[in-house]
Amino acid sequence: MPSSPLGERPLSLRTRLIAEQLVLLALVCLVIGVVTVVGLRAFLVGQLDDQLRQASGRATEFSGRMPPGMRPPPSNAPGRGPGTISALIVGGAVDDAKRQTNTLVQEPLSGSAMDVLAALPADGVTRDRELDGVGNYRLIAVRTVYGDVVVTGLPLAGVEDTLLTTGLVLGGVALIGLTIAGVAGALIVRRTLEPLDRMAATAQRVSELELDRGEVALSVRVPAVDSDERTEVGQVGSALNRMLGHIGRALTARQASETRVRQFVADASHELRTPLAAISGYTELASRRTGELPPDVAHALSRVGSEARRMTALVEDLLLLARLDSGRPLLHETVDLSLLVIDTVGDARVAGPEHHWRLDLPGEPVLAVGDQARLHQVLANLLANGRTHTPPGTTITVALTRSGPEAVLTVADDGPGIAPDLLPEVFERFARGDSSRNRAAGSSTGLGLAIVAAVVQAHDGSVDVASVPGETRFTVRLPAAEA
Repeated sequence: MPSSPLGERPLSLRTRLIAEQLVLLALVCLVIGVVTVVGLRAFLVGQLDDQLRQASGRATEFSGRMPPGMRPPPSNAPGRGPGTISALIVGGAVDDAKRQTNTLVQEPLSGSAMDVLAALPADGVTRDRELDGVGNYRLIAVRTVYGDVVVTGLPLAGVEDTLLTTGLVLGGVALIGLTIAGVAGALIVRRTLEPLDRMAATAQRVSELELDRGEVALSVRVPAVDSDERTEVGQVGSALNRMLGHIGRALTARQASETRVRQFVADASHELRTPLAAISGYTELASRRTGELPPDVAHALSRVGSEARRMTALVEDLLLLARLDSGRPLLHETVDLSLLVIDTVGDARVAGPEHHWRLDLPGEPVLAVGDQARLHQVLANLLANGRTHTPPGTTITVALTRSGPEAVLTVADDGPGIAPDLLPEVFERFARGDSSRNRAAGSSTGLGLAIVAAVVQAHDGSVDVASVPGETRFTVRLPAAEA
């Protein structure tokens, strides 16, 4: 379907069908009306020509049976009806031209009308002419045996009045017919398109399902009455059902694969904790005697300990995500977010003294319902993200407010911002933004913001991000608790 111009609302299929139906009916009515009027005019003019020839024959016989100078004018011929014109042209000049106004009274024609009569060819062919003061006439000119010309005319007013009345009647009937056809067509089209409406409702219900994650029971289908392949609409409904079946099986397979992967990650993370703890313990034990070891061995031990701690943090993050994915419940207690922000920002100031830290807290404490340890991790991850991905000297501002039933926590910085192509997937697991934001210190697993999103979602809250060069703002909304 071609796109509509800017600002013009596209027409629905129902409206287009009704409009096209009415246009087609209007064209049919127009053709019928034109053909009827043209045919009726030809019939009426034919009848008028017969009357005109009879009147011309009587006038010619009456005026032409005597020689010039003795013949009576054709206007005195018997059988002349009202409106009849009779004229005698002798030597190219009009000798007598009158119009019968009623049975007994005649009136002369104007000079311009007589000029029209004088110019009429005397060949016995009927013609239409406009005569000044009397209107349209059907005229015939016949030459007598003496060489003079007798002109006879009958008015076309009766024919024109009949055609006008017929046109008005046809127009009125066509208008009434189009109105009835429009109403009936709207009802018929609406009933005919009901299967499409039901299929659109099915597609709408499917579009409202969250198919991108979690277990999805795609049980929505087009009703059997709309999926009979013996009809065109049924073929579309059947194809839609088959497509939904394929999607449902694909979603089931995806969910099974994700479940296996998550179970593997959880099991692997759990099993890795023991050897990592052993590595860390032995490394710490050996580092106590670094004075007895060669410098290169001591350096190697310190690197082993550092990487063991980093791997332990990664395993803990993966295990936390696996627990959240499995729906393991969190604690539900009243958490003082104001105090949590103060403590967490204080820790961040110690970890990143080269950054400027600002607090914007209300006068009254802001409380929320949730797991304090997990909410602490959310804020710590957001602050670590800002500290890690912005250069020294960046100002990081943490603000906390109460907005109706929600507690709103924002973490903003004036760093270089997040690349637009990374912004839609910044909360995905292992998303990395090395090319867009400076890596000031340390290394990133790409799980920090994914943990933020998972923990906030587990608290029935929401988190979003907005970023432009010079400002990046993370906003967390959590259900608030009353004091």
